[in-house]
Amino acid sequence: MGKATLKRNFALIGAGGYVAHRHMKAIRDTGSSLIAALDPADSVGVLDSFSFEVAFFTEFERFDRHAEKLRRLGEDQKIHYVSICSPNYLHDAHIRFALRIGADAICEKPLVLNPWNLDALQEIEHESGRRVYNILQLRVHPTIIALKDKVCNTSRKEKFDVELTYITSRGKWYFTSWKGDIHKSGGIATNIGIHFFDMLMWIFGDVKHYEVHFSDEKKMSGFLDLEKANVRWFLSVDRNDVPEDAKRRGKTTFRSITVDGEEIEFSEGFTDLHTAVYKDILDGRGFSMEDSRHAINLAHKLRNANPKINLDHSHPFLARPRP
Repeated sequence: MGKATLKRNFALIGAGGYVAHRHMKAIRDTGSSLIAALDPADSVGVLDSFSFEVAFFTEFERFDRHAEKLRRLGEDQKIHYVSICSPNYLHDAHIRFALRIGADAICEKPLVLNPWNLDALQEIEHESGRRVYNILQLRVHPTIIALKDKVCNTSRKEKFDVELTYITSRGKWYFTSWKGDIHKSGGIATNIGIHFFDMLMWIFGDVKHYEVHFSDEKKMSGFLDLEKANVRWFLSVDRNDVPEDAKRRGKTTFRSITVDGEEIEFSEGFTDLHTAVYKDILDGRGFSMEDSRHAINLAHKLRNANPKINLDHSHPFLARPRP
């Protein structure tokens, strides 16, 4: 008989968060077991959709004690992976917790808010012998992979002209929550844009020059000079920025990427991207901390830049009249 496959046990931090159900689904769909979860809020009935046996905690101290107890019960009882969906500013501490209990960490974006946090975590990762993975799901989207292949295989010398527009409407609650606190979320560039910045650099190369043309609590816009592309970008959580034709169709989100004026359609296919990332991790691959470095560096620089308009490089949405 062949050697039995070890059951992979997961704990999840931030079970009540917006993206947590995607992680729960990925855990289930990869044949793994969610055995413990933590969230300070107790509105987590979604857990029952995946398992009735999850040990749930609202206090970190009791969750920590439970994880330590499981670690001492042996390999088949311990937590092997900790999925982290907590507020951005807590990712660093929760990754450290995962490594301390002998588990690998799978963390939502952004992995950390500041580049120096990444350096410290890499030291702890090396000391612990465990791994830290980041969810960079756009890198496994078939349309984005096809675009990267097209760019890599082209012989053209001139740069691509790229326009990124992402508007995802948020109500007043957003600015009262931790998401509206730049010190906790990293602001618009980090909380809303970091996946797109990672995607753009993954496809078109490193940043040679950057500009921020506008920045406030609701929106940011600027320009990136990448190795293979010039990028005008616009990010917003303000419903007033949604184009009128989209509003008439009842849309509150608008997502668009054009390359040389051609729309790259990737609105579909998002359902199982987390599962694809999890499968890669469990197969010994996955995206490392170093994979996330360029986007973390860029978001940090954009967050701390002094906005200055450059009409030659500005995104067209900046000039639109608004109500």
